[in-house]
Amino acid sequence: MRISGVTIPDTKQLAYALPLIYGIGPARAREILTKAHVAFTKTGKQLTSEEEQRVRSLAEAFTIEGELRREIGQNVKRLKDIKSYRGIRHERGLPVRGQRTKTNSRTRRGNVRKTMMSGRRTLEKT
Repeated sequence: MRISGVTIPDTKQLAYALPLIYGIGPARAREILTKAHVAFTKTGKQLTSEEEQRVRSLAEAFTIEGELRREIGQNVKRLKDIKSYRGIRHERGLPVRGQRTKTNSRTRRGNVRKTMMSGRRTLEKT
């Protein structure tokens, strides 16, 4: 089964397979399956063609995959272009939403650990 260019595994339960699509999480997957009147535990190969079509049409009603990625990219570009605080944080690769940066931002800044002790040691050696 394919939805928006993504192949849904036939052996996985639909409640867990639908979140493989960018823009569909667990809650939205359950919502889609409820509206389509399909059991959460059904797998892709157990669906009838009618059920498959209902699930596909409900999923594609949302902004998902390439269209969503493009929209998010345009939003970030707009923030950068107007030089907003959030845009500058995106440009510099720093946390955008007010997180602590003295520590706890290793994933955005890289795993660089700068401490006072290491600075003192290098000064003493020279």
